[in-house]
Amino acid sequence: MNEKDMHGLPDEELIRAALGGGEEAFRELMERYKSRAFSVAVGITGDADEALDVVQEAFVKAYYNLKEFRFGANFYTWFYRLLVNQAIDRWRKASRGRTVPLDEKWLSGEVTAPDFAAHPRTPEELAQNRELSEALTRAIGELPEYHRAVIVLREVEGLPYDEIANVLECSVGTVMSRLHYARAKLKDALREYREG
Repeated sequence: MNEKDMHGLPDEELIRAALGGGEEAFRELMERYKSRAFSVAVGITGDADEALDVVQEAFVKAYYNLKEFRFGANFYTWFYRLLVNQAIDRWRKASRGRTVPLDEKWLSGEVTAPDFAAHPRTPEELAQNRELSEALTRAIGELPEYHRAVIVLREVEGLPYDEIANVLECSVGTVMSRLHYARAKLKDALREYREG
């Protein structure tokens, strides 16, 4: 089967092909999810370089653990559980205090993480957004890691509560509670920025 034929295949067929030794099938899975994976990873780690490493490590882990995938389950949810755990582990080890160019569009999901770096801005726009980016980065950095994960999975990825619960291996109620807390903290940070 050639690469063009794989584009329309469901995830489960690609997984079966990858388990049978089809490396191009796994590459197709990577292509489908790499951009979204990066958005999640940068949201949790707070660093684009760290996020790239996290995505690569998560795909390697997924490849070697693909035999553990339960057919009938959602590959996206299974993979993102690996990704989120990898990102949280990396974030715990990383030094704090770094900033990543975040803005309100990224938090709202209007653009993906790679897009914000690709759009050129004028020096005036960069100066205007620097303080906001720093305030948001600080606020996200101050959240406990599972609150960071839930805000990224919900606000950036747009996952429904039940999928977030599956990814984080907790109840839907816990997801809602963590999301409420994270949103409140980020709104406070934005309010302080605007009033300051």
